[in-house]
Formats: sequence, structure tokens, C-alpha cells
Amino acid sequence: MNNHPLVFSVSDLTRRVKTHLEGAFKNISVEGELSNCKLHSSGHFYFTLKDEHSQIQGVMWRSRVSGLFFTPEDGMKVIATGNLAVYEVRGVYQIDAVQLKPMGVGELQLAFERLKQKLAAEGLFEASHKKPVPGFPRRIAIVTSPTGAAIRDMVNILGRRFPVAELVLVPVKVQGAGAAPEIATAIRDCNAFGAFDVMIVGRGGGSMEDLWAFNEESVARAIYDSEIPVISAVGHEIDYTIADFVADLRAPTPSAAAELAVPDSAELVEIVRNYHYTCGQLIRDQIAAQRSNIMSLLQSYSFNRPVDLLRQYGQRLDELQRVLGRVAIQVLSSSGDALRSLRQRLVSLNPASVLERGYAIVYRADEVVTDGNRLKQRDRVELKFHDATRPAVIE
Repeated sequence: MNNHPLVFSVSDLTRRVKTHLEGAFKNISVEGELSNCKLHSSGHFYFTLKDEHSQIQGVMWRSRVSGLFFTPEDGMKVIATGNLAVYEVRGVYQIDAVQLKPMGVGELQLAFERLKQKLAAEGLFEASHKKPVPGFPRRIAIVTSPTGAAIRDMVNILGRRFPVAELVLVPVKVQGAGAAPEIATAIRDCNAFGAFDVMIVGRGGGSMEDLWAFNEESVARAIYDSEIPVISAVGHEIDYTIADFVADLRAPTPSAAAELAVPDSAELVEIVRNYHYTCGQLIRDQIAAQRSNIMSLLQSYSFNRPVDLLRQYGQRLDELQRVLGRVAIQVLSSSGDALRSLRQRLVSLNPASVLERGYAIVYRADEVVTDGNRLKQRDRVELKFHDATRPAVIE
């Protein structure tokens, strides 16, 4: 009888252990706290699952990582579902995880608070980074599920309130595996397109797990990096997500987001109508006020002073005309008297008149003789009387 123990090579023993363990522990679920979480550049996710006394390594392959609806972090309590596997190279056993789920809402809330604190410390929630939402958007991107009630409500409200705006639906998954990467990609695609004035990102109500895609860091950073103003519209009024804190404007519901994104055209028409009436009334009031001012000016002493002066000057002119008439008559009368006096004097001084009184004029060679001593004997002269002229000789 041979009592020698069997001798195995390390590889053989490991392979036998692998066969027994992997065959005995299939589709098992293990709960514990995550630590040493690492997403490798290959896309595979490595982690350690531990409790108070023990720990086990775990791996989730790249094809399954994309199905996670949350980001696993150290300290989070989860349930890992999968198969027990042996890594032959190191001779260790590990969980080949098919699925990772947080252990209840408490773990999701813990992850929420941790990410919120991290992003807040980086300044992603600062008001100085928030962009104003335009008052009259021409084109609106809506990043949401194409089949939910949220999109129907938003389209109805946007079409009723501001029908001139163009709506572009960017369809994405809003919950479950792969939702967060789709939402983040859609936000970046809208920015790459660059022809949107505002973007609404959201979905209808649901549990914290349903809304978790909007608590993912990739979505938060896509919203923060967006050049287009983002309105978050996730869940109901009491629901808050990381997207709400990062977005430029938070709406309590998708319907409220639609109302915040555009003005009410009916209100705009009423405002324009009121402006039209107010402007018309102001113009009418101004015209009435100016008319009153003009009438006051027309009735004022200053405005009427020129007219009054003209009237006074007219009256003065009439007086001067009357004075001038009287002076002219007086001057003419006085001149007439003087003229008659001069005439009388001329008549009295007229030689013919003197001759009529018996005088005669002596001419010598057509020269009037005014001095008798100038006449000599035998000078021939002419004597001019008033009615005839006669020759004579001086003796």
C-alpha cells in the first residue's frame, strides 16, 4: 500500500480548485462594502468587496460596466451578483460580477452627497458660471426620452406659449444602464451643432434609482461644459439631482421647464397692446399739454406784447398823420399868405405899375439912364411911358 500523498503542480492544483469552485458557486449574490475601486484604461472595473472580517476581490468586464446605472465608489455598500472565478495566474478567487446594485436608497444618497460635495468644492455649482436663459429663444433642444409623458407635456406647453420657437428632440435613455453616457453625449452633441439658444435636459418623476442617471458625474460635467444655457427638468418638485445644481436654471418639473424656457405669446400680445395704448395715451397727453402751453403763450402778455406794440405804433402813426395834416395845412396857409404878400410887393414894385402912375423910363442906346448928369446936350434918348415910347433930344 502506497501512503505517499499525491503531488500536484501549482497549475494542476489551481485548475482543480478552479473547476470545483466555479462549478459550485454560480449565479451568487454577495453583499459588502466597496474598496479599492478602479476603472482600468481597458474599461474593466476592479474592486474589493469586504465586511467586518473578510474580503474578496471582484472584477466586472468592460461589456458589463456600461450597464451600470451608477458610479461605484469606495465605501458604498453594494450587492454583487455573478459567479465565483479563480484567477489562475495568482491563484486567487474573485467575484466575476455580472451586476452591481447599491444596498438600498441609503447608499445612493451617500453617493449623491459625496459627488455633490466634490463638485461643489470644484466650483461647478457657483452662480458666476451660470449663463442667462434667453428671453426669446428661436431653437430649443430637448434632451429626454422620446416616449415619456414629459416630452408630450413640454411640446404642448412650448407650442401653446411660443409657437414660433423650433423644437428639436434629442432622444436618449433617461434611466437604467447606459443612460448617463447617452445624456452626456447628447449634451455635447448639441454644443457641437451649436445652433441652439437653450437646452432642456430632464425626464418625468420616479424613484431615486430611476433618476440616478442625472446624478452621474459625466452628466454634471457635460452640463457644466455646455456653452448652451441648460435648464434641468428632472422628476417632481421635491426631487433634486446633481444636474439641478450644475444647470444654469432648475425647473421643478418638465412642464415648468417649458414655461421657463419661453415667454407666453398671449402675454406678449397683451403687453404690446398695453404699450400701444400707453404710448398713444402719452402722445395724446403730450399733444394736449403742448396745445395748452401754446394757448397760454398766445394769451400771455409776453406773446401779445408785439401785437400790442404794433397797435400802439399804428395808433401813433394815425396821430402823426393827423398832426402832419394840420401842420401841412398851416404851412400851406402861411405860405399862401406870404406868397400873396410877395406878390403884392412884386406888383407894387413892377415898373409897369410905376409907369401907370405917370412916371417914364429914359433909355439911351437901349441903356436905362438912372443918372441925369450922364446926359449931354443933343443926346438922343427914348422915353418909355406905360402905354408908348417916344423919342426925344436933350436941349
